Amino acid sequence: MAKEKIILTGDRPTGKLHIGHYVGSLKRRVELQNSGLYDKIFIFIADAQALTDNIDNPEKVRQNVIEVALDYLACGLDPAKSTIFIQSQIPELCELTSYYMDLVTVSRLQRNPTVKTEIQMRNFETSIPVGFFTYPISQAADITAFRATTVPVGEDQEPMLEQAREIVRRFNNIYGETLIEPEILLPENAACLRLPGIDGKAKMSKSLGNCIYLSEEPDEIKKKIMSMYTDPGHIRINDPGKIENNTVFIYLDAFCKQEHFGRYLPDYNNLAELKAHYKRGGLGDVKVKCFLNAILQEELEPIRERRNKFSKDIPAIYEILKKGSETARATAADTLSEVRKAMKINYFDDLELISEQEKRYKSKQN
Repeated sequence: MAKEKIILTGDRPTGKLHIGHYVGSLKRRVELQNSGLYDKIFIFIADAQALTDNIDNPEKVRQNVIEVALDYLACGLDPAKSTIFIQSQIPELCELTSYYMDLVTVSRLQRNPTVKTEIQMRNFETSIPVGFFTYPISQAADITAFRATTVPVGEDQEPMLEQAREIVRRFNNIYGETLIEPEILLPENAACLRLPGIDGKAKMSKSLGNCIYLSEEPDEIKKKIMSMYTDPGHIRINDPGKIENNTVFIYLDAFCKQEHFGRYLPDYNNLAELKAHYKRGGLGDVKVKCFLNAILQEELEPIRERRNKFSKDIPAIYEILKKGSETARATAADTLSEVRKAMKINYFDDLELISEQEKRYKSKQN
């Protein structure tokens, strides 16, 4: 029997989702969901993981669960095709995490580049919460609980997935082939691998305040685009400009399509022509930003309209999450049962063990 093709991916509910999430994973998730190439798709709201560095602000996480769910549905994730669930409602994940902790050393966690970066961003230094420090292990539990074969994420998450693979290999080496080793699926468009913030910083981040959110109103989107970081040396229109590390052109690489020129900038045939003009001089930042604004407004308007529609029946959204969590928990429970069996801690299910022990003690008594 062929192995099922299963996707697992998710987001932390620490705020509404932004266009970095959209081009980095959300848009691709919808395409994969509708491709018919996968047997099962699990998409979760990682509230338990969000609490690892928001433990003193549970209301923030609680409120943003519904925000993320609305963004999911607005982008086209369909509960009839994808199981959408809340991480904390699957207690089996905690048990799996505790077993996997025995397979990973502290020094290995300390070497994880993603963990290092996140610790620096949050200024944890020596006061790192244990839950946050060990979240690569928790992430491995999330992935393996649903027997995911494919995890679509941005390149910054590659070290996390490698750690999950190491855990799977070590577990299977000790206890026998039980867990599935996942593969990463990166965005196809290189510009989407890690979309920078509007300030030109390496990463779009809610905490840095440099995001364009999927649910933002048109005026706010335009305001943010017009304030974008470009080439600091491109002071006058006639000055030659650089497109390398120019946020506006990085966004155009991620969002611009051939047909956009006919609609919004007919003086150019394609993005290569626009870039060439900017590099030789004679093209102002305002014109390029206006073009990008038109493209993003076109992309985000239907998402915003669907979100407004879904937000009119919030109880229905919670019902979707409840049903999804019930489905997810049943799957995780099956995996946990296999893990317990492999680790020989399924005492009450192992009738052979009970029978052997009974015979052993009866023979002693005779």
